[in-house]
Amino acid sequence: MRALRTGGEILVANLVAQGADLAFGVPGESYLAVLDALADVADRLRFIVCRQEGGAAYMAEAYGKLTRRPGIAFVTRGPGATNAAIGIHTALQDSTPLVLFVGQVGGAMVDREAFQEVDYRRMYGSLAKWVAQIDRAERIPEYVAHAFRVAMSGRPGPVVLALPEDMLTSRAAVVDAPRVEPIEAAASAEAVAEAHAMLAAATRPLVIVGGSRWTPEAHAALARFATLHRLPVACAFRRQELFDHRDPHYAGDVGIAIDPALAARVRNADVLLVLGERLGEITTGGYTLLAVPNPTQRLIHVHPSPDELGRVYQPALPIAATPHAFLAAALALPAPTTPAWAADLAKIAAEREAWRRPRAVPGAVDLWQIVLWLDERLPADAIITNGAGNYTTWLHRLYRYRSLGSQLAPYSGAMGYGVPAAVAAKLVHPARPVLAWSGDGCFLMNGQELATAVQYGLGIVFVVIDNGMYGTIRMHQERRHPGRVSGTSLRNPDFAALARAFGATGETVAHTAQFAPAFERALASTRAGVPALLHVKVDPEALTMGATLAALRAQGEAARET
Repeated sequence: MRALRTGGEILVANLVAQGADLAFGVPGESYLAVLDALADVADRLRFIVCRQEGGAAYMAEAYGKLTRRPGIAFVTRGPGATNAAIGIHTALQDSTPLVLFVGQVGGAMVDREAFQEVDYRRMYGSLAKWVAQIDRAERIPEYVAHAFRVAMSGRPGPVVLALPEDMLTSRAAVVDAPRVEPIEAAASAEAVAEAHAMLAAATRPLVIVGGSRWTPEAHAALARFATLHRLPVACAFRRQELFDHRDPHYAGDVGIAIDPALAARVRNADVLLVLGERLGEITTGGYTLLAVPNPTQRLIHVHPSPDELGRVYQPALPIAATPHAFLAAALALPAPTTPAWAADLAKIAAEREAWRRPRAVPGAVDLWQIVLWLDERLPADAIITNGAGNYTTWLHRLYRYRSLGSQLAPYSGAMGYGVPAAVAAKLVHPARPVLAWSGDGCFLMNGQELATAVQYGLGIVFVVIDNGMYGTIRMHQERRHPGRVSGTSLRNPDFAALARAFGATGETVAHTAQFAPAFERALASTRAGVPALLHVKVDPEALTMGATLAALRAQGEAARET
């Protein structure tokens, strides 16, 4: 006879059965039974105590990106659930597997607007792939297994499961569900052969890679495919780790502030092979690099979910397949011996290097030189995290990513992501260097998770770029309403002192030459398990990589006069 277990015990056992080893959350009375059950499996499933539910959800999202298994987050009802929504939205737009468990009021109180009661099906209905409530403890294995499969398969994304408090304390005798794996979508031999023929007949082909479902095998297959076919490969917005930037076939990143030469190549390509990327607004330059709905390029669109094929752009050849399934089949076909476009690769490489060439910037701190130094200093397996803002463009343009899983950045463009993502990265890969690159506004949206890094002894380097403003919004403001500064100025703390108050080390960098030795001291601190923060104070005039604040204002004034 099977033993009776509480719903909390059954839930935790089924997470362990699915291979979950980390769960992130903020404790709440609505799921005390789960917290109690977690205490019995702490050697297999660690519960990481976070300081705000938005940070916990971001950590789960970063875990999902790195492992391709669902990140797990636990939050309490009402305020906890609403705080976590930003991570769910990011997981949706970034196609990341995640399962959020939300405490819920007991069944006897439903629909009374009980304390912190929310209808999660309605709240999360447009933000998640599936939202459900587990009302009976004996059905927990069924729900958990289905949640994992939905989160990982097709186009991955978030699942939300509500947990009524009385269900978690009720008892049932059940069998745990076995571990589930994502469903592989494979391309037909005919479709791969047609794609092969289209590429062979092309004169200006280009490959754009992005999205999720990228395994180490797919990453390696892409490098072989590009080499055999002599194809230029560009990476979609914030998916730059998918192709080694030092490879001669790398063409650049198709995202914010794209190299004009690369934008022209996208527009002028006669055959465009898009692997994994859903072709969102940022990657398509506001839906201008490809015409909607019928691109002028012959589009071969490969995506694991058929729902994304033809959603915006009508492809010449739609293929529902994961990147690895398509590439494995494509590599079985012979590569062209003398492709017409091969001679263009050297020109593409020269354009890419010209785009990285340093320009003069105002102020005592030159981010151009700092990021170029980091590019040479950090090993290939270093993990770089960032949120959103102008400060990120220095990374996107100058840092050369070389390995899968080395970039954690939100496709959704959400601020506050870098700090919690770095915490998750260091927990998943404790031996790899982790650098969180944040703006001043971005850092303070989830900077409280520095306390989490200190609590768990996570050796992370946090770099805070401080220009005293919400820079991206100020940039747009000066262009459209020059000289009318409203709502974008910030009065910041001493970030280095703040870090020391948390128990990390902290230094201020006010000149370019100070950065390298300060960074080395920061790395030494992290090797002892003590996080380190570098407060980099930049001139507000250095607002973008291509124009100063004054120049942007002048452009706005000139546009207003015309």
